[in-house]
Amino acid sequence: MSRIGRAPIPVPPGVQVEIIDHTIKVRGPKGELTRQIHPAMTVELHDGQILVKRPSDEAPHRALHGLTRALIANMVTGVTSGFSKTLEITGVGYRATKQGEKLVFQLGYSHPIELVPPPGIQIGPIETFTPTATNEWMSTRFAVQGIDKELVGAVAAQIRKFREVEPYKGKGIRYHGEIVRRKAGKAAGKGKTAK
Repeated sequence: MSRIGRAPIPVPPGVQVEIIDHTIKVRGPKGELTRQIHPAMTVELHDGQILVKRPSDEAPHRALHGLTRALIANMVTGVTSGFSKTLEITGVGYRATKQGEKLVFQLGYSHPIELVPPPGIQIGPIETFTPTATNEWMSTRFAVQGIDKELVGAVAAQIRKFREVEPYKGKGIRYHGEIVRRKAGKAAGKGKTAK
């Protein structure tokens, strides 16, 4: 992790970085992020680059060094270009519908599942069908977007847990590009005689 920690973080044009004690604030075109960093780490701003320094070469400090640098780099990336996770819904009749601020999921249960995205998270369709109004859509493929990488990942994981992909027919919610190992059903064993 120390090699990652030593790498300077370039500050792009239009991004403002403010370091007060152990709090770092990064402001950019997409918004503003604030984070408390570990008291053992030192963060400095020199010549348009953020440098993270550690007090010693002990294992905990080496680990914190790389972690702190990665978290700050994610803040800079978030306020400039943002983060996105794409989810796909597979299954007959399975879909997500946006109704005002909330999302309603039909996932084969006896009831719909409702989700109100937390502040700073936008959820939008990638492939839309049956638009019902200006602010409403139905989709089987959508993206969770935001400037905070942790929050984007947490919301995407929460949605995926609503109906995890089952291994027989592959029905459920998965990340785009996720490979699900499929299992053969009972029909695969037909024709074999028991001994």
